[in-house]
Amino acid sequence: MKKKYLAVVIAASLALSACMATSSDSVSDTGKNASTQSSENSANKVFSQKYLFKELSNGLRVLVVKTDYPDLVSVQIPVSVGSRDEDEAGKTGFAHFFEHMMFKGSDKFPQDVYSDLFKNAGVDNGAYTTNDYTNYHLDFSKDHLDKVLEIQADHFKNLTYTDAQFKTEALTVKGEYLKNNASPTRKLLAAVRKEAFDTHTYKHTTMGFFEDVEAMPNQIAYGEKFFNQFYKPEYVSLVIVGDVDPQATMAMVEKHWGNWKKGDFVNDIAQEPKQEEAKYVHEKFDGLPGHWLLVSYKGADWQPKKKDRAALDLISELYFSNNSALYQELVVDKQLASQMFNYNPETKDAGLRHVFIKVNDEKDLATVRDAVNRTYAQVRTELVSTEKLDNLKSNLKYSFVNSLDSSESIAATLASYMHFDRDPETINHLYNSFDNISADDIKRIANQYFIDENRTTVTLSALDKVAGFDQEVDLNGAVAAIELKNSQPSTPQFSVLDNTNDSPLIDVNFLFYTGAAADPVGKKGVAALTARMLTQGGSQTRSYQDIKKGLYPIAGSFSSQLDKEMMSFTGRVHKDNATQWYQLISDQLLNPGWREDDFKRLKKELIDGIKSGLKSSNDEELGKEVLYSELYQGHVYENFNSGDLSDLAAITLEDVKAFYSAQLTQAKLHLGITGAMPSDLKAQLMTDLTALPVGDEKRLTIAKAPVLKGHHATIVEKNAQSTAVSFGFPIDTIRSDKDWAALWLVRSYFGEHRSSNSYLYQQIRQARGMNYGDYSYIEYFPRGMYQTKPDSNLGRSSQIFQVWLRPLRSNNDAHFATRAALFELDNLIENGMSEKDFQATRNYLTNYAPQLVASQDQQLGYALDSEFYQTEEFVKYVRGEFAKLTLDDVNRVIKENLQTDDIHYVFISSDGKDMQQRLLSEQVSPLKYNSEKPAELLATDKVIESYKLTLPAKNVEVIAVDKVFK
Repeated sequence: MKKKYLAVVIAASLALSACMATSSDSVSDTGKNASTQSSENSANKVFSQKYLFKELSNGLRVLVVKTDYPDLVSVQIPVSVGSRDEDEAGKTGFAHFFEHMMFKGSDKFPQDVYSDLFKNAGVDNGAYTTNDYTNYHLDFSKDHLDKVLEIQADHFKNLTYTDAQFKTEALTVKGEYLKNNASPTRKLLAAVRKEAFDTHTYKHTTMGFFEDVEAMPNQIAYGEKFFNQFYKPEYVSLVIVGDVDPQATMAMVEKHWGNWKKGDFVNDIAQEPKQEEAKYVHEKFDGLPGHWLLVSYKGADWQPKKKDRAALDLISELYFSNNSALYQELVVDKQLASQMFNYNPETKDAGLRHVFIKVNDEKDLATVRDAVNRTYAQVRTELVSTEKLDNLKSNLKYSFVNSLDSSESIAATLASYMHFDRDPETINHLYNSFDNISADDIKRIANQYFIDENRTTVTLSALDKVAGFDQEVDLNGAVAAIELKNSQPSTPQFSVLDNTNDSPLIDVNFLFYTGAAADPVGKKGVAALTARMLTQGGSQTRSYQDIKKGLYPIAGSFSSQLDKEMMSFTGRVHKDNATQWYQLISDQLLNPGWREDDFKRLKKELIDGIKSGLKSSNDEELGKEVLYSELYQGHVYENFNSGDLSDLAAITLEDVKAFYSAQLTQAKLHLGITGAMPSDLKAQLMTDLTALPVGDEKRLTIAKAPVLKGHHATIVEKNAQSTAVSFGFPIDTIRSDKDWAALWLVRSYFGEHRSSNSYLYQQIRQARGMNYGDYSYIEYFPRGMYQTKPDSNLGRSSQIFQVWLRPLRSNNDAHFATRAALFELDNLIENGMSEKDFQATRNYLTNYAPQLVASQDQQLGYALDSEFYQTEEFVKYVRGEFAKLTLDDVNRVIKENLQTDDIHYVFISSDGKDMQQRLLSEQVSPLKYNSEKPAELLATDKVIESYKLTLPAKNVEVIAVDKVFK
């Protein structure tokens, strides 16, 4: 960033007469495809002026900003070529050289002609070269805009010079090099770059290597090649700021620059290999008073939308500026140094971040060096105060905005950023990344970059050697020493499934082996309230609104899912925002606020969800939940996961706190992580979770399902437009059993969820058009009317076989459909599956299974489920089991697991008495069709319409909906 505080510190030592060696990037075309963009003011942007932005068909990008400063115009022409692009051996310094040569002019406007025109027009023009770009800047009265654009366009398109001019200017460049080499800071920068980089072009400075500069007069042919490669419209941006008409200005640009022919050269700079060890070099400078120390670390490449660059800049200001504690110690208090400043050039690729210190006495060089590195160790081990960090962010932002106080300053600033990706919004992206940096980000990123292997140290003095300086600081050792002083974290007692990978999306699943089955008697619903309080309530330090506000801009999520034996807290965030997200959600989970207003709100929502959601407007889900409740009477599975209404009304916040303390323990926690979670954040997560109680119960003890004898029916009477039907019975086979895969295949054939391929669907819906769908299950599948695939983390120690008929038009149709499903189930048990159906279903599931884990979060969820059931990874598990199956196996499993002697039916009906009468009297339930049907189907209907459900009167109950889950 071009910061005023930085410029003040280093301008005197780093400025060139025509070439200010700042830093920057090379072109990265974002592909506007000759589109035109305009920007409106925004209070959230540091650069909020309106602008007109267009990419011409030849690749030239043009940015026009109208300002209120009268008469004046500033034209800046950043070319995305700098010393970084000089990757041919022996050919360094040419980006800077052509900054000089561009002033030679063209045949139409040679130097003496355009210089006279500029002088008479009062044009102030100059240029400078950096690591990654070269910028040409002109300031003048608006009346001369058209002529200036014409002259500059002709120079860029038709630069002309003689061999003599080339050779003469090469001598001038050599003189400039020698002049600059007299600056201590320049010598330090040249030395550190040469030492720190082995292969990257950042090894040489903007001026290039001296031997290459000396050889430059004989490189005329290469000079022409260099110019023709980079001085093309796709490498160039035009920034025009001032008292102009944007549309008219754009027309001028197109007139003079539009016919410039696009090039085809793309430069591919090889990245620097990872540095393997700390480096040190001493440079002798005869006659230099005092001693200079430069401590440099490799930093981040240019990434304005990520946190690294912004965090590193903040670190420099917090710990190494003239407002820092280190400056106070070394310069003010102990007076070991007379100067200290930081310099952090913005570079396209990973460059160096510098701390310069002028030390008075040789004996203090090692002391000062150690103090610098000790400070870096401090950054790696502490959390900077939020107030201090926020104050710095505010200062940087408003200092930047305040500096945009003229057309020239606005244009110069835009040019210094436009060259990166040739997008004016780059500035705002960078400052937005500043806004998102937290204290945790500072610490995490410091640990990533400020390591011994990234350091290069240079000393500069009149001495041949600095005595006692070879023993470098062990930064990792310094960090370890600081951390040793802190209390050691407890040994984690929870299970970890670490599936971290390169995905930019991070998914975390905090899965506790507890749930609604752990609700105490009389407090049914406390688990549900606990789960909601931890994801929809505030923390000790933030309100829920503050947490939502923090998660919104980073699109971070954190939610809960509750079942009988599992309480899952899942979250997702992009890796760039991981620390900020974790700071918010970990506070919720581990440091809940337990606010009374949150509790009242969530309890009200939970009660309303049962009354108005499940019981009032979701007949199909209600029927399925009532079936589970009836099959598990007297069992811990009996109650609805959200609780009973009477219990919920009486539950207190203290009940929730007690459940949290007793049930959310390390022993019951199974942590799942996937995506590119930073290692230090992962370590922090592991440490933080040790704050949970250890506990000794690893999972809930679940009894077998109650024994079901005979046929039973529960009819829930309510205002309903249709009749919902569910029926089933408990089964002993769960996912970990040897016959589960075969039974899973059977239920898919019989009634695959939301699939038209299933047998029940074809018989009841397809052939008869009775309803929307007909499905079967061997595992709990809530929310089936809203989704096509099951959720993970619904692991249970007991399951039921269930048939779901959704929905039926009347009690008569419901009666017939139930009979039809029972009829087909009896046939399946009696006759089994055919070889054709077995092969087809096995092929289908073998290919379909990966779809259940198609997303990263589902992969993680299913992997955690496999741990619960102690099976292999899901897809591998089912495919392996299917490969071993035979038709005989499947038909044996059908007979051993399925039956129709002991069944419970649930009907949701608007006329419960009518439904009851139909069931008890075995009333015939004929179907009427609105079209002709095959005789075979009609004959089967005659059998089905009188098919016996065999329900004794004592086993059929009609209950009003308001009595359900009361």
